[in-house]
Amino acid sequence: MSFAHPITVFVVDDHTLFRRGLIALIGQDAGLRVVGEAADAVEALRLLPALAPQVILLDNHLPGVRGVDAIADLRQASSASRVVMLTVSEDGQDLATALRHGAQGYLLKTIDGDLLFDAIRRAARGEPVVSPEMMGKLVQAFQAQGGPADEPDVAEQAPPSPLSPREEEVLGQIARGASNKEIARTLDIAETTVKIHVQHILRKLGLNSRVQAAVYASERLRD
Repeated sequence: MSFAHPITVFVVDDHTLFRRGLIALIGQDAGLRVVGEAADAVEALRLLPALAPQVILLDNHLPGVRGVDAIADLRQASSASRVVMLTVSEDGQDLATALRHGAQGYLLKTIDGDLLFDAIRRAARGEPVVSPEMMGKLVQAFQAQGGPADEPDVAEQAPPSPLSPREEEVLGQIARGASNKEIARTLDIAETTVKIHVQHILRKLGLNSRVQAAVYASERLRD
Protein backbone atom coordinates (compact mmCIF):
# COMPACT_ATOMS: atom_id res chain seq x y z
CA MET A 1 0.00 0.00 0.00
CA SER A 2 1.48 3.34 -1.03
CA PHE A 3 0.92 6.77 0.50
CA ALA A 4 1.19 10.01 -1.46
CA HIS A 5 2.16 12.01 1.61
CA PRO A 6 3.76 9.92 4.34
CA ILE A 7 3.95 11.34 7.86
CA THR A 8 7.45 12.71 8.46
CA VAL A 9 9.28 11.64 11.62
CA PHE A 10 12.47 12.79 13.37
CA VAL A 11 14.17 10.49 15.91
CA VAL A 12 16.18 11.79 18.89
CA ASP A 13 17.98 9.04 20.85
CA ASP A 14 21.59 8.74 22.00
CA HIS A 15 21.75 4.94 21.70
CA THR A 16 22.91 4.37 18.12
CA LEU A 17 21.76 0.76 17.86
CA PHE A 18 18.29 1.54 19.18
CA ARG A 19 17.99 4.65 17.01
CA ARG A 20 18.97 2.79 13.84
CA GLY A 21 16.69 -0.12 14.75
CA LEU A 22 13.78 2.26 15.34
CA ILE A 23 14.40 3.99 12.02
CA ALA A 24 14.45 0.63 10.25
CA LEU A 25 11.23 -0.39 12.00
CA ILE A 26 9.44 2.82 11.02
CA GLY A 27 10.70 2.31 7.47
CA GLN A 28 8.56 -0.83 7.24
CA ASP A 29 5.43 1.36 7.21
CA ALA A 30 4.96 3.06 3.85
CA GLY A 31 2.83 5.74 5.49
CA LEU A 32 5.71 6.96 7.65
CA ARG A 33 9.07 8.43 6.65
CA VAL A 34 12.02 9.28 8.88
CA VAL A 35 13.54 12.54 7.64
CA GLY A 36 16.27 12.96 10.23
CA GLU A 37 17.91 11.77 13.41
CA ALA A 38 19.97 13.16 16.28
CA ALA A 39 21.86 11.78 19.27
CA ASP A 40 21.09 14.71 21.57
CA ALA A 41 18.94 17.83 21.92
CA VAL A 42 21.63 20.20 20.65
CA GLU A 43 21.99 18.31 17.38
CA ALA A 44 18.21 18.07 17.06
CA LEU A 45 17.80 21.83 17.51
CA ARG A 46 20.32 22.41 14.71
CA LEU A 47 18.58 20.10 12.24
CA LEU A 48 14.88 20.57 12.99
CA PRO A 49 14.19 24.03 11.49
CA ALA A 50 15.10 22.86 7.98
CA LEU A 51 13.29 19.52 8.25
CA ALA A 52 10.06 20.51 10.07
CA PRO A 53 8.91 16.93 10.71
CA GLN A 54 5.32 16.26 11.71
CA VAL A 55 6.35 14.09 14.66
CA ILE A 56 9.48 14.09 16.82
CA LEU A 57 10.18 10.87 18.76
CA LEU A 58 12.23 11.96 21.76
CA ASP A 59 14.11 9.85 24.31
CA ASN A 60 14.29 11.20 27.86
CA HIS A 61 17.75 10.03 28.92
CA LEU A 62 19.92 12.17 26.65
CA PRO A 63 23.43 13.53 27.27
CA GLY A 64 23.49 17.13 28.42
CA VAL A 65 19.80 18.01 28.51
CA ARG A 66 17.05 15.56 29.43
CA GLY A 67 14.37 15.03 26.83
CA VAL A 68 11.57 16.43 29.00
CA ASP A 69 13.60 19.60 29.55
CA ALA A 70 14.24 20.03 25.82
CA ILE A 71 10.61 19.83 24.68
CA ALA A 72 9.89 23.56 24.75
CA ASP A 73 13.02 24.39 22.73
CA LEU A 74 12.30 21.64 20.20
CA ARG A 75 8.76 22.92 19.70
CA GLN A 76 10.09 26.44 19.23
CA ALA A 77 12.63 25.23 16.69
CA SER A 78 9.92 23.41 14.71
CA SER A 79 6.55 24.82 15.73
CA ALA A 80 4.53 22.50 13.48
CA SER A 81 6.05 19.36 15.00
CA ARG A 82 4.35 17.18 17.61
CA VAL A 83 6.75 15.88 20.26
CA VAL A 84 6.19 12.33 21.52
CA MET A 85 8.39 10.93 24.27
CA LEU A 86 9.62 7.38 23.55
CA THR A 87 11.47 6.27 26.64
CA VAL A 88 12.15 3.55 29.19
CA SER A 89 11.26 5.93 32.03
CA GLU A 90 8.09 4.89 33.85
CA ASP A 91 8.41 7.77 36.28
CA GLY A 92 5.11 9.59 36.77
CA GLN A 93 6.82 12.94 37.28
CA ASP A 94 8.64 12.61 33.95
CA LEU A 95 5.28 11.91 32.33
CA ALA A 96 3.60 14.91 33.97
CA THR A 97 6.56 17.18 33.13
CA ALA A 98 6.56 16.09 29.50
CA LEU A 99 2.85 16.83 29.07
CA ARG A 100 3.14 20.12 30.96
CA HIS A 101 5.98 21.19 28.64
CA GLY A 102 3.87 20.51 25.57
CA ALA A 103 4.53 16.90 24.58
CA GLN A 104 1.82 15.34 22.46
CA GLY A 105 2.36 11.96 24.06
CA TYR A 106 4.42 9.64 26.24
CA LEU A 107 5.20 6.11 25.07
CA LEU A 108 7.34 3.37 26.56
CA LYS A 109 10.00 1.68 24.45
CA THR A 110 8.33 -1.66 25.09
CA ILE A 111 5.49 -0.61 22.76
CA ASP A 112 4.57 -2.97 19.92
CA GLY A 113 5.57 -1.80 16.44
CA ASP A 114 2.03 -1.60 15.04
CA LEU A 115 0.87 0.32 18.12
CA LEU A 116 3.79 2.71 17.67
CA PHE A 117 2.82 3.34 14.04
CA ASP A 118 -0.76 4.05 15.11
CA ALA A 119 0.44 6.36 17.90
CA ILE A 120 2.58 8.35 15.44
CA ARG A 121 -0.41 8.80 13.15
CA ARG A 122 -2.64 9.86 16.03
CA ALA A 123 -0.04 12.32 17.29
CA ALA A 124 0.31 13.80 13.80
CA ARG A 125 -3.48 14.39 13.85
CA GLY A 126 -3.14 16.23 17.14
CA GLU A 127 -4.44 13.44 19.38
CA PRO A 128 -2.65 12.80 22.70
CA VAL A 129 -1.02 9.39 22.99
CA VAL A 130 -0.05 7.89 26.35
CA SER A 131 0.94 4.27 27.00
CA PRO A 132 -1.99 2.64 28.84
CA GLU A 133 0.29 1.38 31.62
CA MET A 134 1.21 5.02 32.39
CA MET A 135 -2.35 6.29 32.89
CA GLY A 136 -2.44 5.39 36.59
CA LYS A 137 0.87 7.19 37.16
CA LEU A 138 -0.46 10.20 35.26
CA VAL A 139 -3.35 10.45 37.71
CA GLN A 140 -1.02 10.04 40.70
CA ALA A 141 1.33 12.72 39.40
CA PHE A 142 -1.44 15.28 39.02
CA GLN A 143 -2.94 14.37 42.39
CA ALA A 144 0.47 14.89 43.99
CA GLN A 145 0.48 18.47 42.65
CA GLY A 146 -2.73 19.26 44.50
CA GLY A 147 -6.43 18.84 43.90
CA PRO A 148 -8.74 16.20 45.35
CA ALA A 149 -6.15 15.06 47.92
CA ASP A 150 -6.06 18.60 49.37
CA GLU A 151 -9.84 18.95 49.36
CA PRO A 152 -11.34 15.85 51.02
CA ASP A 153 -14.91 17.10 50.83
CA VAL A 154 -14.90 17.71 47.06
CA ALA A 155 -16.07 14.20 46.17
CA GLU A 156 -18.96 14.40 48.65
CA GLN A 157 -20.05 17.81 47.36
CA ALA A 158 -19.56 17.02 43.67
CA PRO A 159 -22.69 17.63 41.58
CA PRO A 160 -24.14 14.92 39.33
CA SER A 161 -22.27 14.37 36.08
CA PRO A 162 -23.36 16.82 33.36
CA LEU A 163 -22.66 14.20 30.71
CA SER A 164 -25.25 12.17 28.85
CA PRO A 165 -25.09 8.35 29.06
CA ARG A 166 -23.48 8.20 25.59
CA GLU A 167 -20.93 10.85 26.54
CA GLU A 168 -20.12 8.81 29.66
CA GLU A 169 -19.44 5.81 27.41
CA VAL A 170 -17.16 7.87 25.18
CA LEU A 171 -15.34 9.25 28.23
CA GLY A 172 -14.76 5.71 29.48
CA GLN A 173 -13.20 4.79 26.14
CA ILE A 174 -10.97 7.90 26.24
CA ALA A 175 -9.74 6.85 29.69
CA ARG A 176 -8.62 3.54 28.16
CA GLY A 177 -6.61 5.43 25.55
CA ALA A 178 -8.87 4.59 22.60
CA SER A 179 -8.72 6.70 19.43
CA ASN A 180 -11.83 8.20 17.82
CA LYS A 181 -11.84 5.42 15.25
CA GLU A 182 -11.61 2.74 17.95
CA ILE A 183 -14.38 4.39 19.97
CA ALA A 184 -16.60 4.55 16.89
CA ARG A 185 -16.04 0.85 16.24
CA THR A 186 -16.64 -0.15 19.87
CA LEU A 187 -19.82 1.89 20.27
CA ASP A 188 -21.00 1.28 16.70
CA ILE A 189 -21.34 4.97 15.85
CA ALA A 190 -19.79 7.24 13.21
CA GLU A 191 -16.34 8.69 13.85
CA THR A 192 -17.71 12.19 13.23
CA THR A 193 -20.27 11.55 15.98
CA VAL A 194 -17.45 10.57 18.33
CA LYS A 195 -15.65 13.84 17.58
CA ILE A 196 -18.81 15.79 18.45
CA HIS A 197 -19.21 13.85 21.71
CA VAL A 198 -15.58 14.56 22.62
CA GLN A 199 -16.09 18.29 22.00
CA HIS A 200 -19.20 18.26 24.21
CA ILE A 201 -17.39 16.34 26.96
CA LEU A 202 -14.49 18.80 27.05
CA ARG A 203 -16.85 21.79 27.06
CA LYS A 204 -19.16 20.42 29.76
CA LEU A 205 -16.28 19.43 32.03
CA GLY A 206 -14.27 22.60 31.40
CA LEU A 207 -11.30 20.62 30.08
CA ASN A 208 -8.84 21.45 27.30
CA SER A 209 -7.63 18.08 26.04
CA ARG A 210 -8.29 14.36 25.85
CA VAL A 211 -5.46 13.76 28.31
CA GLN A 212 -7.25 15.90 30.88
CA ALA A 213 -10.46 14.00 30.15
CA ALA A 214 -8.65 10.68 30.71
CA VAL A 215 -7.25 11.95 34.01
CA TYR A 216 -10.71 13.15 35.08
CA ALA A 217 -12.24 9.75 34.27
CA SER A 218 -9.45 7.83 36.00
CA GLU A 219 -9.77 9.94 39.14
CA ARG A 220 -13.51 9.24 39.27
CA LEU A 221 -12.89 5.51 39.01
CA ARG A 222 -10.43 5.69 41.91
CA ASP A 223 -12.86 7.53 44.21
